[in-house]
Amino acid sequence: MTARVRVPLLAVLGVLLLAGPFLGMSGYLARTVMLVGILSLLTSGLNIVLGYAGELAVNQVFLYAVGAYVAAYLGSAHGVTDVLAVLAVVIVAAVVIGLVTGIPGLRLGGWSLAMVAFFMVLILPSVVQVLEKYTGGPLGLSTPVPTIFGQELGERGIYVLIVAAVVVWFVIARNLIKSAHGNAFLVLRQSPILAESLGISVFRLKLVVYVIAAVPCAIGGALFAWLDGFIAPDTFTFAMALSVLAASMFGGATSIYGALVGALLLQVGQQQLTAFSELELVIYGVFLLAAALVFRNGLTGLFRTLVAQARRRGWLPAAPSAATSAVRTAAPARSGGLEPIEGRTLSCRGIGKRFGGNQALDDVSIEAVPGRITALIGPNGSGKTTLLNLMCGFYTPTAGSIALGETVISGLKPFKVARAGVARTFQTPMVARGMTTRDFVAAGRYTERKVSMAASVLRLPSYRRGKRADEADALALLELVGIGQVAETEVSELPLGTRRLAEVARALAARPRLFLFDEVASGLDPADLENLERAIIAIRDAGGTVVLVEHNFPLVLKVSDTIHVLSRGELIASGTPDEIQRNTRVLEEYTGSATAVTDLELAATDSEGGH
Repeated sequence: MTARVRVPLLAVLGVLLLAGPFLGMSGYLARTVMLVGILSLLTSGLNIVLGYAGELAVNQVFLYAVGAYVAAYLGSAHGVTDVLAVLAVVIVAAVVIGLVTGIPGLRLGGWSLAMVAFFMVLILPSVVQVLEKYTGGPLGLSTPVPTIFGQELGERGIYVLIVAAVVVWFVIARNLIKSAHGNAFLVLRQSPILAESLGISVFRLKLVVYVIAAVPCAIGGALFAWLDGFIAPDTFTFAMALSVLAASMFGGATSIYGALVGALLLQVGQQQLTAFSELELVIYGVFLLAAALVFRNGLTGLFRTLVAQARRRGWLPAAPSAATSAVRTAAPARSGGLEPIEGRTLSCRGIGKRFGGNQALDDVSIEAVPGRITALIGPNGSGKTTLLNLMCGFYTPTAGSIALGETVISGLKPFKVARAGVARTFQTPMVARGMTTRDFVAAGRYTERKVSMAASVLRLPSYRRGKRADEADALALLELVGIGQVAETEVSELPLGTRRLAEVARALAARPRLFLFDEVASGLDPADLENLERAIIAIRDAGGTVVLVEHNFPLVLKVSDTIHVLSRGELIASGTPDEIQRNTRVLEEYTGSATAVTDLELAATDSEGGH
């Protein structure tokens, strides 16, 4: 189902739900709709932090309790019942609690973070007891009827309030996820290293994710407090935390509307199984196991898979973008086509790097200048990738310094090095799952041409201009490297060689001063290799500074202007391709013989003749 069909359909559904009580909806059904909506808010918060950002911060029930108690306390203790005023305070509380509870996520990860989050849920009764003056302790707290502009909301008013809040939140979530910020979340989920190489501060982005995901949970708590008019600690249980997790897994953690599907399934299931409430934890355990084994991407993921299979078999018409891609033929890479690049000189002076007792690099000094291709070669374990990691900030040298132009970049955090103008590819391509190739390439521009979250959510003109520019640039760069036909294909599904070319396009999108290519030719077929050569030469001709770490010696001899050779962490030779292939020490390292000149010469000759 395309967005042009899905969005109007959901809008109509939202209007019908809002009008439900006025169209004869029963009280039981109305309450079910409200409870599904509230649970979907919690599930949506979990989907953002876990499904999209990959953080196991499963403390949604704690945040839910915060929202409920804030709303109840403001109403019962201070007489503040205005919906807008209370929700404003609840959102502020969510932001504060989201920041504070997000701190463990900056140090922890995986199941360690999940255990901390679950612990927060388990200690809720104790927290409520300690704050009995404000929470009512085990006896609970009554919540006055909410008002809008001084008018009390009746049953219908509360229903409309809850459904409207859910609709507004899912519009916000949809617009945010379907933007460059949502793609940044997917990059973070894939790898913090990839995120930092794009100039993204992992520290800041994690905090942003925690805060955004906290807001719907706290709002859901306030809505629940108004719905029942009373809250107590036994509402916010570990079983409820498991129900949110189960709803996310069943609906689809990486689906915007999967939260609604999962919440509907879980809420209706709870109501039908009230006789088995004592087996609640067992039932949720079975649900989670089934979701993990059968519905790995949730029901929405299963639906997408079935639709894709139906399209492949011709049972359904192809999606417009897929149809366009299918009929296109692979375009050769354009020669040139790059705007001038303001390259900067890379200077590595006396670089040393020690890992415990292992001296990985020892007094290495090299220079790479704009408009030239500088290659680093050497046997496995010679220190090439270590030096590359030092250049982009993932390691800090134990001796020496690295400068880009006049700026010393050694010792800077990786995202700051990236923002200084350094882009790289990886020995094993790092691409984000759940993104089209075009979006992945456009992610390289995230920190350079950033559109605010507010503009993205509200779909302001600045968002639309930025999106059009990013997509046009990404498509042009994919054409440059000869893979424009895969623009709408999910990047993680591409063959290895094509993923490498997509990484090159992503690096180009950042418009850096310095390009670091790590084994980028590995796994490429002859056609892709030719496209790669053209792209690297285009970068050089545009004025970029290129450092190429590569085992493909014929490619190195063909495109490089200067070659540096490393062996056992030491720089053993530097020179032109002609000088290097005749250097006796280099020959000994590669062939074991100082007289085996013909091996390297023939490799270079074969490469030139083959192109």
